[in-house]
Amino acid sequence: MPELTLYSSNGCPFCRRVTSFMSSKGVQINIEDPYSSSETMSTFKKLTGKTQVPCLMINGTPMHESNDIITWINGNLVK
Repeated sequence: MPELTLYSSNGCPFCRRVTSFMSSKGVQINIEDPYSSSETMSTFKKLTGKTQVPCLMINGTPMHESNDIITWINGNLVK
């Protein structure tokens, strides 16, 4: 199983799209909100080079874009 973290924000409609898909498929991934503190955002920006959410970190590699994230989850985590 790859090491996964989804960076998501409640105010982001694209993030809600990803988290709703995960819920509908019973997929659980560690979720962090990079906007929760300046320290968390600083760490997120160092990891990804961006402030864009949603972002799925897969073994330390960032994947942006909700459609790409949903496609990856569906192909790799949905049974």
